[in-house]
Amino acid sequence: MAKADIDILGRRFSVACAPGQEARLTGLGMALDARVRKIAGAVGDVGEERLLLIAALSLLDELEAAKAAPTAELEAEVAKVFVGAAQRIDAMIDRIAARSTILPDRPANGDGSH
Repeated sequence: MAKADIDILGRRFSVACAPGQEARLTGLGMALDARVRKIAGAVGDVGEERLLLIAALSLLDELEAAKAAPTAELEAEVAKVFVGAAQRIDAMIDRIAARSTILPDRPANGDGSH
Protein backbone atom coordinates (compact mmCIF):
# COMPACT_ATOMS: atom_id res chain seq x y z
CA MET A 1 0.00 0.00 0.00
CA ALA A 2 1.34 3.40 -0.97
CA LYS A 3 0.88 6.62 0.94
CA ALA A 4 0.54 10.30 0.14
CA ASP A 5 1.54 13.14 2.43
CA ILE A 6 -1.04 15.92 2.51
CA ASP A 7 -0.62 19.29 4.23
CA ILE A 8 -3.76 21.01 5.52
CA LEU A 9 -3.31 24.30 7.37
CA GLY A 10 0.32 23.44 8.03
CA ARG A 11 -0.40 19.99 9.48
CA ARG A 12 0.88 16.93 7.63
CA PHE A 13 -1.32 13.89 7.19
CA SER A 14 -0.18 10.60 5.69
CA VAL A 15 -2.96 8.92 3.75
CA ALA A 16 -2.83 5.35 2.50
CA CYS A 17 -3.71 4.91 -1.16
CA ALA A 18 -3.41 2.55 -4.08
CA PRO A 19 -0.01 2.51 -5.76
CA GLY A 20 0.21 5.22 -8.41
CA GLN A 21 -2.40 7.44 -6.75
CA GLU A 22 0.03 9.42 -4.59
CA ALA A 23 0.29 12.43 -6.93
CA ARG A 24 -3.48 12.58 -7.38
CA LEU A 25 -4.08 12.55 -3.62
CA THR A 26 -1.37 15.15 -3.07
CA GLY A 27 -3.05 17.40 -5.64
CA LEU A 28 -6.45 16.88 -4.03
CA GLY A 29 -4.88 17.70 -0.67
CA MET A 30 -3.49 20.93 -2.07
CA ALA A 31 -6.93 21.86 -3.40
CA LEU A 32 -8.50 21.05 -0.03
CA ASP A 33 -5.89 23.14 1.78
CA ALA A 34 -6.62 26.09 -0.51
CA ARG A 35 -10.36 25.70 0.07
CA VAL A 36 -9.96 25.49 3.86
CA ARG A 37 -7.73 28.57 3.84
CA LYS A 38 -10.31 30.47 1.76
CA ILE A 39 -13.06 29.49 4.20
CA ALA A 40 -10.87 30.51 7.13
CA GLY A 41 -10.40 33.91 5.52
CA ALA A 42 -14.18 34.28 5.21
CA VAL A 43 -15.34 32.99 8.60
CA GLY A 44 -12.35 33.72 10.79
CA ASP A 45 -10.79 31.56 13.49
CA VAL A 46 -13.39 28.89 14.25
CA GLY A 47 -10.97 26.01 14.78
CA GLU A 48 -9.55 23.40 12.44
CA GLU A 49 -12.33 20.88 12.99
CA ARG A 50 -15.05 23.36 12.08
CA LEU A 51 -13.11 24.61 9.07
CA LEU A 52 -12.75 21.03 7.81
CA LEU A 53 -16.45 20.41 8.51
CA ILE A 54 -17.44 23.52 6.54
CA ALA A 55 -15.12 22.50 3.70
CA ALA A 56 -16.59 18.98 3.64
CA LEU A 57 -20.16 20.31 3.59
CA SER A 58 -19.25 22.78 0.86
CA LEU A 59 -17.72 20.01 -1.26
CA LEU A 60 -20.74 17.75 -0.75
CA ASP A 61 -23.06 20.58 -1.73
CA GLU A 62 -21.08 21.11 -4.94
CA LEU A 63 -21.09 17.38 -5.64
CA GLU A 64 -24.87 17.13 -5.22
CA ALA A 65 -25.38 20.13 -7.51
CA ALA A 66 -23.04 18.64 -10.10
CA LYS A 67 -24.90 15.32 -9.99
CA ALA A 68 -28.28 17.00 -10.41
CA ALA A 69 -27.37 19.44 -13.18
CA PRO A 70 -26.27 16.97 -15.84
CA THR A 71 -29.24 14.73 -15.05
CA ALA A 72 -31.73 17.55 -15.61
CA GLU A 73 -29.92 18.68 -18.76
CA LEU A 74 -29.77 15.12 -20.06
CA GLU A 75 -33.45 14.52 -19.35
CA ALA A 76 -34.38 17.71 -21.24
CA GLU A 77 -32.19 16.68 -24.19
CA VAL A 78 -33.69 13.17 -24.28
CA ALA A 79 -37.21 14.62 -24.17
CA LYS A 80 -36.36 16.92 -27.07
CA VAL A 81 -35.03 13.97 -29.09
CA PHE A 82 -38.16 11.93 -28.40
CA VAL A 83 -40.46 14.81 -29.41
CA GLY A 84 -38.51 15.25 -32.64
CA ALA A 85 -38.63 11.51 -33.34
CA ALA A 86 -42.39 11.45 -32.70
CA GLN A 87 -42.90 14.37 -35.09
CA ARG A 88 -40.87 12.62 -37.81
CA ILE A 89 -42.81 9.39 -37.29
CA ASP A 90 -46.10 11.30 -37.56
CA ALA A 91 -44.90 12.90 -40.79
CA MET A 92 -43.90 9.50 -42.19
CA ILE A 93 -47.30 8.06 -41.27
CA ASP A 94 -49.00 10.98 -43.01
CA ARG A 95 -46.93 10.42 -46.17
CA ILE A 96 -47.64 6.69 -46.14
CA ALA A 97 -51.34 7.25 -45.51
CA ALA A 98 -51.50 9.71 -48.40
CA ARG A 99 -50.16 7.03 -50.76
CA SER A 100 -52.03 4.07 -49.36
CA THR A 101 -55.61 2.92 -49.39
CA ILE A 102 -54.91 0.57 -46.47
CA LEU A 103 -54.51 3.19 -43.72
CA PRO A 104 -57.59 5.25 -42.81
CA ASP A 105 -57.38 9.03 -42.79
CA ARG A 106 -55.98 10.43 -39.56
CA PRO A 107 -57.73 13.18 -37.66
CA ALA A 108 -56.22 16.58 -38.38
CA ASN A 109 -56.07 17.70 -34.77
CA GLY A 110 -52.30 18.17 -34.78
CA ASP A 111 -51.80 16.75 -31.30
CA GLY A 112 -50.20 13.53 -32.50
CA SER A 113 -53.03 11.32 -31.24
CA HIS A 114 -54.34 8.71 -33.63
